[in-house]
Amino acid sequence: MKKTNSKVEEFIRVDHAGERGAVKIYEGQLLALNTIVKNDSLKKTIEDMKEHEIEHCQYFENEIKKRNIRPTKFLPLWDLLGVGLGFGSTLLGKKAAMLCTASVEEVIDKHYLDQINQLGSDEKELKKKITKFRQDELDHKDIAYEEGASKKGFYSIMDKIIKTGSKIAIRISEKV
Repeated sequence: MKKTNSKVEEFIRVDHAGERGAVKIYEGQLLALNTIVKNDSLKKTIEDMKEHEIEHCQYFENEIKKRNIRPTKFLPLWDLLGVGLGFGSTLLGKKAAMLCTASVEEVIDKHYLDQINQLGSDEKELKKKITKFRQDELDHKDIAYEEGASKKGFYSIMDKIIKTGSKIAIRISEKV
């Protein structure tokens, strides 16, 4: 029983960090769009996706408090890196900004699916929420490709860097 509890704690800690990171990425993208890059259509798309991430983050924030789970010690660093990634990807243009979303969401899709498959009947509500959030993330990935995300040329390197960074952040946030 104790092992399940520690696993659920890891899930909630890392999901909280990840959803907060997603909010920060979108905040960085919006910062670029409000200051340097002018693209009202992209701004609207990102604002809409950010709303989902805020909902997800608030859910995990509440779970952390309710279950008395300590958040990852790396939140301040993830915040900074998230804003930087969002800002930087948007400066590179719409394709890069949308690839940032697609790359992160592809990692999160597998991450959430692994969690869904490990959660037992004692965590029905958590499983239901993660299943819903996974669908939101898949929708974001689809939107990103519809809006021009590409993995051709330079973008394939960017995709690998973002995915590797996301996987490292997941592993660290589960434990620390």
